Amino acid sequence: MSEFSFNSWDPQNHVPRLVSRSASRHPTARPTTTATSVASQDIVCAVSESRGVSSTVGLAFINLATAEAVLCQICDSQTYVKTIIKIGVFEPSDILFMNTAKESKLRYIIQENLPDPVFTFLDRRWWSEKTGHEYVERLSFPEEVESLKVTLGGNYFAACCFAAALKYVEIELQRSFTPRSLRIRFEPSEGSMTIDLATIVSLELIQNLQNAKSKESLFGLLNETLTPMGARLLRANILQPSTEQVKLTARYNAVEDLTTKEDMFITVRQALKGFIDADKVLTAIILVPTKQTVQYVEQSVNNVIMLKTYVSSIKTIFQALSTAQSDLLRTIRELCAPEGHQAIEELINATLNEHVTYQSKPLDLRNQRIYCVKTGVNSLLDVARQTYKEANTDATELIENLSGKPQPKLYLKYDTARHYYICIPATQPGPLPDIFINVYRKRNRIECQTLDLVKLNQKITDSHSEVINMSNRAIQDLIHDVCSEVSGLFRVSEAIAMLDMLAAFAQLATKHEYIRPELTDTLAIKAGRHPIREQIHSSKFVPNDAYATPQTRFQIITGCNMSGKSTYIRSLALTTVMAQIGCFVPAQYASFPISHQLFARIATSDDLDANVSTFAAEMREMAFILRNIQPRSMVIIDELGRGTGTTDGLAIAIALAEALISSNALVWFVTHFHDLAEILAQRSGVINLHLAADIAPDASKMTMQYRIAEGLVPHRQYGIALAQVADLPPAVWVKAREVSEAMNQLARRRNSSSRAMAIAQKRKLLLSLREQLLLLRRETMDDSALRTLLIQLQDDFALRMTAINRDMRLDEGDGGLEGVARHVSEMSDIESEPTQPGLNDDCAASREISIDAPPQSESEDCADDVQLV
Repeated sequence: MSEFSFNSWDPQNHVPRLVSRSASRHPTARPTTTATSVASQDIVCAVSESRGVSSTVGLAFINLATAEAVLCQICDSQTYVKTIIKIGVFEPSDILFMNTAKESKLRYIIQENLPDPVFTFLDRRWWSEKTGHEYVERLSFPEEVESLKVTLGGNYFAACCFAAALKYVEIELQRSFTPRSLRIRFEPSEGSMTIDLATIVSLELIQNLQNAKSKESLFGLLNETLTPMGARLLRANILQPSTEQVKLTARYNAVEDLTTKEDMFITVRQALKGFIDADKVLTAIILVPTKQTVQYVEQSVNNVIMLKTYVSSIKTIFQALSTAQSDLLRTIRELCAPEGHQAIEELINATLNEHVTYQSKPLDLRNQRIYCVKTGVNSLLDVARQTYKEANTDATELIENLSGKPQPKLYLKYDTARHYYICIPATQPGPLPDIFINVYRKRNRIECQTLDLVKLNQKITDSHSEVINMSNRAIQDLIHDVCSEVSGLFRVSEAIAMLDMLAAFAQLATKHEYIRPELTDTLAIKAGRHPIREQIHSSKFVPNDAYATPQTRFQIITGCNMSGKSTYIRSLALTTVMAQIGCFVPAQYASFPISHQLFARIATSDDLDANVSTFAAEMREMAFILRNIQPRSMVIIDELGRGTGTTDGLAIAIALAEALISSNALVWFVTHFHDLAEILAQRSGVINLHLAADIAPDASKMTMQYRIAEGLVPHRQYGIALAQVADLPPAVWVKAREVSEAMNQLARRRNSSSRAMAIAQKRKLLLSLREQLLLLRRETMDDSALRTLLIQLQDDFALRMTAINRDMRLDEGDGGLEGVARHVSEMSDIESEPTQPGLNDDCAASREISIDAPPQSESEDCADDVQLV
């Protein structure tokens, strides 16, 4: 949902109107007003951009639920791809713009590409760099002030957005953060994989497409976390996987440490169970309303009790990691050391009763607020508590006295709305005595009150309010003291979130037999499995291998309908994401190159709201991919070009495939166009694969093997075989078979070998040999094994070269598809040189390996494949 295409023009505002990549529709945002307040927001986002040709966008996200501020400054393209993806990841409830940006292109792009954005336009003076630096000075943790000031010194727009967002929170939402308590981090666009919103949706990274409540998504699978902080961190990592090898290696080491030490793993999981949401508790303490209400005073008592529970739970994490050896787990343990939060624990113990813990039942919650402050802190408070206790005793005695009357046993109950009330079993015959009022009859009981009980409730409420008001002074003093040390508690919370996520990965690795991946320059997977599908069809799922290098970077996959092509390419994308968040993967062996971008073009449905057909949606998505693809991207494409005519679809698919090949990215291209696979077969970097299936000679039975195999699919008539299995009338599929055989014979006659095709085959063979030799040069095997392998490579190369020469002498014909293939191959020879930086150096390296290679210039060596042969 983030593809942008300049396909319509807004004549009123003279800006291009951009349509989203999928599910585009007219937004239903509220009317834009000046600084409209939203009562139930969680994340506020402020946006500003530079003026001029170069688009620099500043972003500031203030999370009111977790007391976290994330600042970004992105150098973006004219379509603001990175900006849209960043905003889409955070899903802000309100987006702030300057008044002068109401008609800006960025605002229109956000409106068209995000679901129901809510805009608020503020005066230009709210965006002040100076104010942003002042907020950093006042709100950030003391030890982070200087580094943040240096960072924001070179990021003007991020500082301005930070100022606007906090001004909005203070003035419009009437909430403010306690000084030295706000987590502020500057998050550059580097260091994480870019995944556009359409790819997130189509790969079901966060949510299942058919059922939003289903756990059949990557997040649903991986979410074995036990704390709210860990679940939030996992979601953020799935949406923005890391591209930093050092960070990923540290996570692999930590997961391996947990999986190999069963006692530590069990102890850690046990310590994490029941952990409160520390981020929300700390946020509630430091986020103070400008006007204090009775509800805030009561909630403050609850917050400090939850804080006490949180602090007391930290030591169990410290003890659970006593045998940790990985650097990351040891760092987490150091952050949880008692010395780090001892001062806060002493402050809490000096104010609160030792045995008070957070309760969830209404009556227990009220009692804990009454007795949380220690006796002796305030003598008047002790008197007020005695009054409250006596009133509660009177209510109990009242019920006991009433139970002595002829009516059955009475029970004293409590809820927040009515406070104390009487519950009577529904076996009571006849009407109740007149003493009972506010009667509610339910299936198996009667709920009521008496006038005396109502009076006691009022007395208890007054006593409760008096106790809370007297406790508030001690509670607020405690909160003020805690806020000065809150930075350490936030760091502990982040460490626990990381530990929870790593423990969830360890749980998955042991539960589903995942293995540790390696980070190399080659994608190599042995017996890889689709992480989600194997849970649904655990007894039927067939694992598959995958291998991709620069010489096999564009993989064309053909096969029967329902043979597993889409599942295969999806599994590659999902396991790549898993590897780049630090998780083990479902395979027997796996190595991955670090991908900086992930693109998936899978959805093929019409977009009726935007009046866009399947084919138009395909072309829009491909335009987005081609504009943003880079050599370190990973792309999966499913059934491109089938939304239009066969001839046009094939032509467009070939052209787009050519562009993807020249990008040097890793691409998996699923297609039913057999001619595309044959035409591009001799291109450098292209290989053909298929999903195997067994079809009976009379096409009466079709058995899918769900196994990847090399080469083109051998059964060109699998569609007819499937139609026959589907019980179509015999005359229909017999006629279809006859027509298909005639067309295939014609295609075979026209698609003969030629000298141009042979030259392309030789070039591909040479480049493959060169890649294998370069790989061998980095190996550490002994001389004997290396010599044996080199002899094997030499023999294989000679046999394949001889076969190509023999085929070239047998047939020099031309025509039809062969002419197209020759043209494509010849154009590839001309155009592929500039798209492979360092090719001459690699060719020179290949000559260094060769002992008897004749001296040639580097340009001749790389340009003339025939001379090389």
